[in-house]
Amino acid sequence: MTPASPRRILSVIPPMTQLNTPYPSTAYLTGFLRSRGFDAVQEDIALQLVLKLFSPAGLQAIHDKVQAVPAKKRSPSLHCFAENFERYLATVTPAIAFLQGRDPSIGHRICGRNFLPEGPRFASLDVYIDDEGGDPLAWAFGSLGVQDRARHLATLFLNDLADVLREAVDARFEFVRYAESLARSQPTFEPLARALAAAPSLVDQTLEKLTLQAVDRSNPQTVLLSVPFPGSVYAAFRIAQSIKARHPAIVTVLGGGWVNTELRELKEPRVFDYFDYVTLDDGEQPIIALLEHLDGTRPRLNLVRTYTRVDGQVRYFNSSEPDVPFAEVGTPTWDGLPLDRYLSLLDMLNPMHRLWSDGRWNKLTVAHGCYWKKCSFCDVSLDYIGRYDGAPAELLVDRIEEIIAETGQTGFHFVDEAAPPKALKSLADELQKRNRSISWWGNIRFEKSFTPELCNQLADSGCIAVSGGLEVASDRLLKLMKKGVSVDQVARVTKAFSEAGVLVHAYLMYGFPTQTVQDTVDALEYVRQLFAEGCIQSGFFHRFACTVHSPVGLNPAEYGIKLQPLPPITFASNDVEFIDPTGVDHNSLGKALNKALYNYMHGIGLDEDVRAWFNERVPKPRVGRHFIAKALSSR
Repeated sequence: MTPASPRRILSVIPPMTQLNTPYPSTAYLTGFLRSRGFDAVQEDIALQLVLKLFSPAGLQAIHDKVQAVPAKKRSPSLHCFAENFERYLATVTPAIAFLQGRDPSIGHRICGRNFLPEGPRFASLDVYIDDEGGDPLAWAFGSLGVQDRARHLATLFLNDLADVLREAVDARFEFVRYAESLARSQPTFEPLARALAAAPSLVDQTLEKLTLQAVDRSNPQTVLLSVPFPGSVYAAFRIAQSIKARHPAIVTVLGGGWVNTELRELKEPRVFDYFDYVTLDDGEQPIIALLEHLDGTRPRLNLVRTYTRVDGQVRYFNSSEPDVPFAEVGTPTWDGLPLDRYLSLLDMLNPMHRLWSDGRWNKLTVAHGCYWKKCSFCDVSLDYIGRYDGAPAELLVDRIEEIIAETGQTGFHFVDEAAPPKALKSLADELQKRNRSISWWGNIRFEKSFTPELCNQLADSGCIAVSGGLEVASDRLLKLMKKGVSVDQVARVTKAFSEAGVLVHAYLMYGFPTQTVQDTVDALEYVRQLFAEGCIQSGFFHRFACTVHSPVGLNPAEYGIKLQPLPPITFASNDVEFIDPTGVDHNSLGKALNKALYNYMHGIGLDEDVRAWFNERVPKPRVGRHFIAKALSSR
């Protein structure tokens, strides 16, 4: 479709998502709309909000709030901020500039530990001092250069300021989420409605000003708000509220990952006091249909996967038109986003998590959806996973080259649910054919297709890290999960990547239905051996959560559990509680698992009995002490 009118479309990233790189949804939408001839622009208000709050003017406003707190009631964070306010005021601008990479020389002063005021967050460094009083950063991070040390210290400085803002201004604020509890699986709109009706906080007031400035700059007729996570929902509604109050004629549209997952049973009319339309799943075809409708060339009845309010009631329209093929969605564009203003943070010791928060990555998708789409804990019934659609390697590398030309940066994060081995091989072939040098990382399945030869080729093509799901590290439970891998297979694949010089991160899970204490202890023993044999260098244990869109949620009896009844749903629905007949205290076990994993990543305790990490008495592992070594020797 070619637009008949110069309708301008503004796509917005609402707070909070990431600070080191733009969330890619607006880049995809803007690139697609421009490829179809629309006048499309984008703004990252999440980044703008942080830069405004953590500026001299922002700190002064925060200081005024702190002064209103009686001295007796001030926390250590507030005391430190009030007592060192002039130093905070003097150092916040250079600290931010340093984290943006615009003033690297100030790193020497930051490393001296006499430049930045050090609040309670810096106490975490004391944990790492060894018995001989060595350098804590050297213990925690190894022999870092000046820039990395300074970025970690500057990140702690920023975290101190965030604590002050949270305690004195708005308890809901965090750098990667804002008021998350108001949106996560909330069956009714009431909590969010009360928050939106309340007097705005300093954060809300700042957000309103930034929103209206963005609207004044671009003068749009339509504003698209992409909400990927629960922690960006409240701010998206505040943005829409500000737009409707000042510019009621502007059409506001809500979409994104959180909407696609949680608003599939939307019945709440009050949502449409803020948004004129809510779209589900991939946005390209619904937005094209909506723009045609707004321009008078398509009846409302023929909208695609779109909610709106009609005569006071929520109506869902879906003409069931095919989606835009992945090969035709165009190249994402970062035009309009301030790529030199993102903050490269260094606050996590987990090496894979560091990639998420450190440095700016061009986010790109190798293929739409998941080629496996069988895992029982995953939302395989939803479009973003269940509809697999690829593109030729030549087209993907064309997009890569276009993005490099636009951004000047050659780092890519492939954001697939699980990048297909065949597609990655074709991509590596094409990159090598064109002699194109990039660095990239992404998520995969640890399947046997990743031979040592392919792992070496991927490393040669620029692969620096991969992450994949080992989940429960139990063959019985992996089979129940329909994961399609085994522990010994994971060992061989991860070892092949590691030997190719690629960082390997394992997603790990506990609390899966029917998982016993014995299963958990066995899983930790497998993980210990994987670290000891150099198969993986990074990992993270997360608690299993049952969702209504997953096979476990759709067929709980097959997994030996009963779901807790859900209340009537008029707003959001995703997580669902369940009754597991094993009765295991997974919360207690989870603390031990994460403590062990943290130490394993530092090479500590790899020869110790895994039972030592647990506070309670647990059974001896049934896993052979050299299971992984034997699996590797049989390659």
